[in-house]
Amino acid sequence: MAWYNKGNALDEQGKYDEAIKAFDEAIRLDPNDSVVWNNKGVVLHSQGKYDEAIKAYDEAIGLDPNGVAAWYNKGVALEALGKTAEANAAFARAKKLGYSR
Repeated sequence: MAWYNKGNALDEQGKYDEAIKAFDEAIRLDPNDSVVWNNKGVVLHSQGKYDEAIKAYDEAIGLDPNGVAAWYNKGVALEALGKTAEANAAFARAKKLGYSR
């Protein structure tokens, strides 16, 4: 939990590389935490690393298929890559799970 919190704090400060390192350590300690994977994806997205972000979101979704935030965030990253149909499918899944814009 401490590494997760540190990652979030570093993300808020715009220290993205350090935030990713903190999330990686949190993942090393608990690779089954979907929230950490999702937040790592958010930081990667902030860096414009959309493909890497999608991989992190997919990890989160694999661990928690009902994770609304990961589905929505994946849609945003896919949209940034111009993959409209895939993005819309991810947004539809998020909406089905209860997300509302």
